[in-house]
Amino acid sequence: MAPIYDCSVDSELLTGMRLARGAIGRGELVVIPTDTVYGVAADAFSPAAVQRLLDAKGRGRQSPPPVLVPGIPTLAALAEHVPAEVDALVKEFWPGGLTIVLPAAPSLVWDLGETRGTVALRMPQDRIALEILSETGPLAVSSANLTGRPAARTAAEAEAMLGDSVSVYLDGGEAGTAYERVEGKDSSSTIVDATALASGAGKLRILRHGVISAEQLRAVVGDALEEERTDTDTDDTTDDTAGSAAAAETDDQARADAAADT
Repeated sequence: MAPIYDCSVDSELLTGMRLARGAIGRGELVVIPTDTVYGVAADAFSPAAVQRLLDAKGRGRQSPPPVLVPGIPTLAALAEHVPAEVDALVKEFWPGGLTIVLPAAPSLVWDLGETRGTVALRMPQDRIALEILSETGPLAVSSANLTGRPAARTAAEAEAMLGDSVSVYLDGGEAGTAYERVEGKDSSSTIVDATALASGAGKLRILRHGVISAEQLRAVVGDALEEERTDTDTDDTTDDTAGSAAAAETDDQARADAAADT
């Protein structure tokens, strides 16, 4: 059974962090708290580690994990282009519950799965996650649960689902307590697709509603955020991240899959 380290105890925090860093360096998996849900983390630049993450969740390459970063400057290093509106959003909501999908920098040497040349990026608002990221660099992080199961809010819930596929569990208490919980509202991060804006072909689009509302986003970027479709604008909805049966929505679903979870 993989150990769970209580990060509210100084000695366990130090031991857990040391072992977590070592596990990441060996291409193993680590469960960490974030400000939304618990995440299972792997070295983003190790294809074998990323595949291990997908296998642990029972997930295919068509649903690549997002990447958590230690700070705003990392955004420019991983994205091909960062529009001014995206820069404004991350300055307002990072660290926090906002995931941004952008065209990936072509120089990146990694294999996250079928990303279609995009990368989903987020800076979490959690001291343990940020400390790990500051030492390891960007990590591929997906919600710490089996595919189709509810996201874990505690380290114990994550361990019950992922077991020994994870080397180290860091227990930072219940996740998501920094945000107001609304029944029926997703407690994960809000996902915004900025690929069209970055290419000059469109506006920002919400792929998944989460802890940051559309009203909060629009207060920062105004009309650069596309008006959301109503039920009469699409033929059929596929899931809670985004999409319809219309051909135009296929790419939206792929981008949402590439950003989903934490």
